[in-house]
Formats: sequence, structure tokens, C-alpha cells
Amino acid sequence: MNNKFPKFVWLNNFGFSCSLTFLLLGLFLGSVGLGWIFNSLLILVVLIFIAPAIIIWRVRWWLQRDLVEDKCPVCGYGFTGFNKIEGQCPNCGEPLKIEGGHFHRVIPLDTIDIDAVEVSVNQLED
Repeated sequence: MNNKFPKFVWLNNFGFSCSLTFLLLGLFLGSVGLGWIFNSLLILVVLIFIAPAIIIWRVRWWLQRDLVEDKCPVCGYGFTGFNKIEGQCPNCGEPLKIEGGHFHRVIPLDTIDIDAVEVSVNQLED
């Protein structure tokens, strides 16, 4: 092939001709009375391209709202869990409840939770 123009000057007519063929097919079907076929194909193509984008957007929104990353209040191990559920720490096995974006210990009703305080020792002399 002996072309007079370099390759970067060539125009790719595939996209234009494909679109033109699709448009002419739609006009032909519309003039014959079968425009509903063209419309349904057009709707199907639009749904094929738009539906995955909507699904991905919805899943990302749900994950940002419901995933919580925090540390265990007992051992300090950081991990991720779903909001408003109960589970266990993968490191120490402590039952945890996830509320308000933080992990909280699940304490039975008849248990008193206390913190130990170190007291200095003073000897009394007799």
C-alpha cells in the first residue's frame, strides 16, 4: 500500500458508520411500524451500560455507611465490622457490640464492670 498521508491523519470511520447504520435501522423500523423494536433495543442498551454504574454506586454507599473500623476495647486489636451487630474480637474472643461507629463490650445484666485502681502501700508503725 502506498499511502500519501501519514497514519495519524487517517480518520476512523468505523464509529461513525456504525452509528449511522444504527440510526438508519431505527428510522426504517419506525417507518414500517416496528419502532417499538428499536425503542426496546435502545432501552436495553442503555440499561446494560447504566445499571452496573448504579449498582456500584449503591454498594459503595452502603459499605461506607455500614462498615466500622475500630479497636477492641479489651485488647486493642484493630479490625472492621458491620454497624449494629454483635460479634467477637478475632484476637481475644471478647463479645462485642458495634454501635455508633465504635466497638463496645457486651456485658450481661447481672455483671458489674469495674476498673482496677492501684493503691500505694503505706505501713503503719506501732
